[in-house]
Amino acid sequence: MAKIVGIMTTSHVPALGKAIHLNLQQDPYWKPFFDGFPPIREWLDRVKPDIVVSCFNDHGLNFFLDKQPTFAIGTAPEYISEDEGWGIPTMPSFPGAEDLSWHIRDSLIRDDFDMVTCQEMLVDHAFTLPMALMWPEQKWPVKSVPICVNTVLFPLPSARRCFKLGEAIGRAIAAFPEDAKVLVIGSGGLSHQLEGERAGFINKEFDLKFMDSMVNDPQWATQFSDIDLVEQTGNEGVELLNWMVARGTVPGPVKVVHSNFHIPISNTAAATMLFEPI
Repeated sequence: MAKIVGIMTTSHVPALGKAIHLNLQQDPYWKPFFDGFPPIREWLDRVKPDIVVSCFNDHGLNFFLDKQPTFAIGTAPEYISEDEGWGIPTMPSFPGAEDLSWHIRDSLIRDDFDMVTCQEMLVDHAFTLPMALMWPEQKWPVKSVPICVNTVLFPLPSARRCFKLGEAIGRAIAAFPEDAKVLVIGSGGLSHQLEGERAGFINKEFDLKFMDSMVNDPQWATQFSDIDLVEQTGNEGVELLNWMVARGTVPGPVKVVHSNFHIPISNTAAATMLFEPI
């Protein structure tokens, strides 16, 4: 049977891709963020997950304002990294975990989640950067299941709905009949706003409370509507919905293996956490 061995959550600032390409990991501006990953890579070397289920938001590579599903899942044999216009170098393609993808897709639909099924899917920085941060040599030792969440076009799925989606994904993984160690990723956030009158907005107090809730009260953020979350975290900070999906996959308590929080990286409150089920 498949088993979730960990949850990793992280920010996915596009400029990180350029910093990786230019080998700026030890640059004083970037170092506090990149320093959060050696303990995660040590954990990966020890645990050796087989499959990554990545919960992230697409930035117009697959879906734009004219076609924006609330939830979508990739079922492809391979996922291609494409240039999004940020000048981020593309990465080697990512092998897909087709059997698990179709199993999760079927289970979610039977659990009343109307998933858009993508038998072809391009992946942008929200998917690729967490992978490169975990495996900087960019030789992927895992297969992937990408799950996209709408954090762009309002109304967004509520934090409560995202947590319930995570619960349903967790049940699907637990019911997968093949032996596999699964790492779940929640990619995005935390507080940031990139445009408008509140451009540069960061809410450190909320971010730290949210990070604590991931361990001690995982449904804490479900009290907030999508508009509430914009007020608290900024227009792009709502990407924390991806963290809610990831955290929902483990029904019981978790322990923190590693945590890192740094302000700012590219006008973003950048955070990374790694949990293990207890």
